[in-house]
Amino acid sequence: MKTLELKGSLRTDLGKKATKALRRAELVPCELYGGEENIHFSVSEKDLNKLLFTPEVFIIKFDIDGKVFTSVMREVQFHPVNDKALHVDFFQVTEDKAFEVEVPVKVEGFAEGVKAGGKLAVNLRKLKVKAFMKDLPEALPIDVTNLGLSKSIQVGALSFENLELLNAKSAVVVQVKLTRAARAAAMAAQGK
Repeated sequence: MKTLELKGSLRTDLGKKATKALRRAELVPCELYGGEENIHFSVSEKDLNKLLFTPEVFIIKFDIDGKVFTSVMREVQFHPVNDKALHVDFFQVTEDKAFEVEVPVKVEGFAEGVKAGGKLAVNLRKLKVKAFMKDLPEALPIDVTNLGLSKSIQVGALSFENLELLNAKSAVVVQVKLTRAARAAAMAAQGK
C-alpha cells in the first residue's frame, strides 16, 4: 500500500472560535485516535487535498511537532456548499495489530456479458477489509472475464489472501446489466 507523509502541528485550543480561525488560515482540524491518547492537530488544506481527492488509499505518516505517527483515514466531514474539508479523523495503526480500512476494487478482464451487448456496472468501488499493514494491497483485483449477461459477483464469492472482507456477503460488487438494445434483441429473437 502507498504511503503519504504529512506534517501537522498540535492544537491547544479546541473550541469553536479556535477552529474557525484555523479554517480561515487554510488549515484543517484533525484528530488522531487509537493510540494511548487522542491527539488534536491541524494540517495544511493544500497538503490534505492530495489525500482526500484521490481514489487511492494511503497509509499516512504524520510528523506532528517532531513525533511520527502511522495512521489511516477514517472519516472526513465536508462543508455542504463548497466541499472543503471541515474535520478529518485518523486512526493510528501499528505493524503488529490488524485494522479495518477500505481498499479500492480493480476490475480486470473483458466480460462475456459486455461482448453480448450488456453494460458492466461496478456497484462497490471500495471494499472494507481487516488486515495487518504488511498484507494490505493497493487494490483488490476482480476478474470479470466469465461474467455473463444479468450475472453478478457478490462479496461472498470473493476471497483474498490474508484479508478478511467485512462487507455484507450478499452485497453486489460488479454486475453486467442488460441494456435496452440487448433486451430488444432478445425479445426479437424470441418472437421469431
